[in-house]
Amino acid sequence: MNKTVRILLIFLAVDAVAAGVYFGVRALGSGRAADPTAGADWVTMAASYQPATELEEFIKTDYEEKELLPLQFRNFGRDPAVLKKFRGAKLAGAGVSVLEMQFKGLEDWSVVEIWFKGEEGREIRRTILYVLTDSAWKAGDSGRLAD
Repeated sequence: MNKTVRILLIFLAVDAVAAGVYFGVRALGSGRAADPTAGADWVTMAASYQPATELEEFIKTDYEEKELLPLQFRNFGRDPAVLKKFRGAKLAGAGVSVLEMQFKGLEDWSVVEIWFKGEEGREIRRTILYVLTDSAWKAGDSGRLAD
């Protein structure tokens, strides 16, 4: 066999192995990860509900003033995977570093899904990104979770 043909065959064999490894790794990584929202349970918050955290206290006070209790909520906490699924008016699929740039002095954050009955008995479901800045919780953005 000619030296040039031998080098060409070796080159093609190395390329075939590299392409096989690339597509094999890609196929393994393409499987859908577990849903990050699956672990959070719905909790009913009524007037008699005793908040476990400062954030729950803030939510209860806020919705009590708006006369929207009882409601159901599920707190996803500081889960970056849930934050990536969050689609709001200001943020869409953001990471923690984007939050820190958007909200100066960010101390803590949490994604909370709330479900309540509004006027005329209409059910309203919203997802809210709560942020803790200057030792006070506030709604940083409102939107939904992507499917």
